Amino acid sequence: MEKIRQEGCIFCRIADGKLPATYIFQDEEIMAIENIHPEAKVHVLVIPKNHIALNEINDSEEFLGKLMLKAREAAKIKGIQDSGYRIVINTGKDARADFEHLHLHVLGGERLGNRL
Repeated sequence: MEKIRQEGCIFCRIADGKLPATYIFQDEEIMAIENIHPEAKVHVLVIPKNHIALNEINDSEEFLGKLMLKAREAAKIKGIQDSGYRIVINTGKDARADFEHLHLHVLGGERLGNRL
């Protein structure tokens, strides 16, 4: 797999082992880590190791599907698959996305609020 990185991207630095993270799992393409600023009792980030923005993906339903399945795997590992969980993708400044490296938030472990 060819490495695609962006200078200064926190997720690229984690993928390269330059920043520490608490890993839930990882494979050649995707890593799942604990969020250091959790917004729920369980808050896992599912992240492609290559730097890519959602708006830059061209017809890659297969890869997006794989990310969703990895989010489900993270929920199962964290013990929230049956109780319920939320998967969120933030893209762009209006969504409060600090950077454009695609990542999925897996939230659960407690009753979540009504806001999406």
